Amino acid sequence: MKNVFYKILLMCLDLIFFIAVFFLASFIRKNINIQYEVITLKEFGFVFFILLSLLYYEGVYKYRYDFWQESYKIIKVIIIAYLIVLAILTLTKTNVHYSRLFINIYFLLLILLFLPFKRLEKFLLFKKLKMFKEKVLIVGNENQKKKLIKEIRDNWYLGMQSSNYVYDYVFIATQNLSVEKVNELFEQYSNVNKRMYLIPYVTNINFAHSDILEYTNLRLNSIIVENKLLNKLNILIKNLFDNLIAVLMMPFFLLVHLIISILIKFDSPGNVFFKQKRVGKNGKIFYVYKYRTMYENSQKLLEEYLIKHPEEIEYYEKYHKYKNDPRITKIGKILRITSLDELPQIINVLKGEMSLVGPRPYMLNELDKLGKYKKFILKVKPGLTGLWQVSGRNNLTFKERNELEVWYIKNWSLWLDLVILIKTFKVVVFKIGAK
Repeated sequence: MKNVFYKILLMCLDLIFFIAVFFLASFIRKNINIQYEVITLKEFGFVFFILLSLLYYEGVYKYRYDFWQESYKIIKVIIIAYLIVLAILTLTKTNVHYSRLFINIYFLLLILLFLPFKRLEKFLLFKKLKMFKEKVLIVGNENQKKKLIKEIRDNWYLGMQSSNYVYDYVFIATQNLSVEKVNELFEQYSNVNKRMYLIPYVTNINFAHSDILEYTNLRLNSIIVENKLLNKLNILIKNLFDNLIAVLMMPFFLLVHLIISILIKFDSPGNVFFKQKRVGKNGKIFYVYKYRTMYENSQKLLEEYLIKHPEEIEYYEKYHKYKNDPRITKIGKILRITSLDELPQIINVLKGEMSLVGPRPYMLNELDKLGKYKKFILKVKPGLTGLWQVSGRNNLTFKERNELEVWYIKNWSLWLDLVILIKTFKVVVFKIGAK
């Protein structure tokens, strides 16, 4: 009963939001000095129905998605609803009555405002009022169990609470469990729980957008897994996305470049740019561009420092960076903390040597250390930013970075690139994990 009331409440809140956006769009449209026939709230009601129906179909009211997956589904719903509304108005020949400008304003406002509204909605219900939280029992693999409990505790958007006694649903973490044990747990809890969450044994593949085929006669299923960055159409889409964003960033880049160049010149003698050989797609060597963040006699400074601090050698072996690097200039420290030292790599993107998002561009002496991950990582262009940069970059070992990059390559999507770019902005602004 609680779950039914929760769904109804969410739908009512969303309906109120859609109506509020209708009046906001009407106000904006009214203040644009072009005459049009006014649309009433009653005439626009079918749009609200389409939006709510699509949100329900996508499971927004049924499942507790995390913010990014729900955002993807909401944006998908808004785009589909927009196309359906235009089609209905055209087929019923009522498009003359409905202002196309008003329709465009309304759906643009939805794109801009609905995600913040949903975040506020969940924040008030789950974080502040602590209402409608689903209690879940997690059983199975201890490692997966600990990670999931931590995520449920830290991610209030999920609206979940770990519980060992009274619970609504059960998560079964299957990693390292035998088939017999998984079946045993499923039988044990499925008798008294209407919904079960099975966490797959395989963790390096994202099944969220996979298709499942049913073989009825065999009572078996198969999950279609596609390495999307090896698909030529996907590669074309990614390249077009990279070039479009890079071109749009050029005015910003030129302005920031002028300021940074002056600061570098005043800080220490030497060139503004620093070029270094890196390994690109298919092992091709190219020069990566960065702003110079080190003194000209950096090698001598490093040698003297390592003699006094031999513990830094062991740290570099593990993380492939120094804890306190004496070679870095004053302005260089600021550029590295803000990650602005990598901004010139936009030039590499426009030259087709790098992508906006991808594996880090590895140095030549790191190739042998990639080991089994080498064949995956060198299949794609390196990126200006990537999954490891937004996943606690300083706290990850070299091996953990490699694993993240292989996961990205296997599970690429344009939406994932967009999420990483947004998270990169957060990392830069709030200095999370930057060094």
